[in-house]
Amino acid sequence: MHALDVDPGRRGVLAACAQAALLVALPAAAQSRAITLVVPFAPGGIADLTARAVAKEMSASLQQPIVVDNKPSAGAIVGSQQVARAAPDGSTLLLMSNANAVSAGLFRKLPFDAVNDFAPITTLGFFDLALFVAADSPLKTVAHLLARVRAQPGKLTIGTIAAGSTQHLAAEYFKSLAGIDAVIVPYKGTPAVITALRAGEIDVGFEILGPMLGQVQGKVLRALAVTSDRRFAALPEVPTVAESGLPVYDVASWNALAAPAKTPPAVIDRLQRAALQALAMPSVQSQLQALGVRAQGGTPEQLRRLLGSEIKRWSEVIVLANIERQ
Repeated sequence: MHALDVDPGRRGVLAACAQAALLVALPAAAQSRAITLVVPFAPGGIADLTARAVAKEMSASLQQPIVVDNKPSAGAIVGSQQVARAAPDGSTLLLMSNANAVSAGLFRKLPFDAVNDFAPITTLGFFDLALFVAADSPLKTVAHLLARVRAQPGKLTIGTIAAGSTQHLAAEYFKSLAGIDAVIVPYKGTPAVITALRAGEIDVGFEILGPMLGQVQGKVLRALAVTSDRRFAALPEVPTVAESGLPVYDVASWNALAAPAKTPPAVIDRLQRAALQALAMPSVQSQLQALGVRAQGGTPEQLRRLLGSEIKRWSEVIVLANIERQ
């Protein structure tokens, strides 16, 4: 019988069977080659080290090599674009982060859709920012900081890394929610923020906690508060911002895994299970904790909701802060 002579009902059954066979075959076929995990940040940073710690254990579980490919660029755009355009077969993954959420509001046009061009797999971890002051600063608490800036509007200086960064937007969000008038001073990188704090050039610094732990533990700087909804395990005496006078403030940076859109559910499920297994390992949890990261996996739907809510939040902050879209 010629293919065109098959009746419509039978043709639909054959198509369904073919699709089901493809979903079963794809994970097995994917095992024959290495997975490329694109990290849109430079080697040695929190995102890169998180990716490598998880990828090592995922590789063992999947019995398949995972190669980390660093593609640093502004807004994580270059690496994200590479994954968005890759074949949806599980062989190319993205280390997604809140940078993807920020970029959606910061750039006028992206070469991909941050929501629709990716298939979420799982979150990997969340990491706090914190408010830092010099060890000898007269500012002792967030409540003290807020009282001072309200008594002397426009006098408090807050240092962050580059405009449009998570740290910069977290500081703008803090200003907005607190209703305060403070001056945000952008620097080229974390070392410059540390130097400015130590020299008394700025009153407060907003920075990711991990790279600053050594400064705090060495008693060069003090952490006034962490920005997320819970205290950091390695600094249990440091309260959250919400505990310290601004109850509605809750900011945490995050990393996650995503694949190109239209990657089959069977492939996503296989990768998610391997990632969750890796995150449950004490050795991985300890590595991430040393970086200031709380290992935390989840479902694809939870990651989809997180990305959507973060895009909405940071887009609103960008507008409120009158940051020009790029």
